[in-house]
Amino acid sequence: MSEKFADLHLHTTASDGTQDIRTLVARAAAVGLSSIAITDHDTISEELTERVTRISGMEVITGVELKVDYDGVPGEILGYFIDPLSEPMVKLFQFMRTARQERMEEMVIRCRERVGIDVSLEEVRALAAGSIGRPHLAKILVDKGAVKTMREAFDKLIGSDGACYVRLDRPRFRDANDAIHAADGVTSVPHPCFIAIDDWDAFSDKLLAARVDGIESFYPYAEGDSRLHIAPKEVRKLAERKGFLLTGGSDDHGPNSVKEKLGAIQLPYRYVEAMKVRCNLA
Repeated sequence: MSEKFADLHLHTTASDGTQDIRTLVARAAAVGLSSIAITDHDTISEELTERVTRISGMEVITGVELKVDYDGVPGEILGYFIDPLSEPMVKLFQFMRTARQERMEEMVIRCRERVGIDVSLEEVRALAAGSIGRPHLAKILVDKGAVKTMREAFDKLIGSDGACYVRLDRPRFRDANDAIHAADGVTSVPHPCFIAIDDWDAFSDKLLAARVDGIESFYPYAEGDSRLHIAPKEVRKLAERKGFLLTGGSDDHGPNSVKEKLGAIQLPYRYVEAMKVRCNLA
């Protein structure tokens, strides 16, 4: 039997992706995947009602990517095999909906008052089928001719150094990790090399103490990316040495997005099987 492969970091129109779930499933099948995880930002699509399901023959894992605070350092945490109706997750999603709404309101104001771009919250909200985020605002800025591309919108206006940027209120990573575990899921730290950590050995011990399960050790970083705080191979070695689950994914957001990466990561299915053992699905 031929080996199966997975991509455990994918986004849809439930947050800031450009594709619905069924379109994503078809694209994933076309690049040879047999298992995927939907990890939309701070929300779970209403279409995903079980911890794992099959759509057109594809194993679809119910996941999420949550914005979190690592004791003063901003980052994210991934959750997999989640019960979407779990009360702790429902409460966490409500917190994030409010935080995202308030942040976007302030970013729109800054676009108008600081750089003179005529944009409204209603215009941005109209693009967001689910969780509202900066890519929705970036598209509006492109449509209005304020910038030429969504990447330019982030680089010049709404990225962390931009005039219109507002930091998102985030839960503590321990609280998010506990909520995912309460929903019968497993956790992993996504794109770890982008997190501004100076001492990864100490940080990994902190993750273990908080019962974080895994580290996203396979990710399509660009060679020479100036945002990397540690080499990907070093994080992978550390994750293996300290007994973390190893996860991986492309972080694809779909065609005509800032991240069209589907197929860049082909994670051997044995890593998914290890996750299933951890959350009693084996």
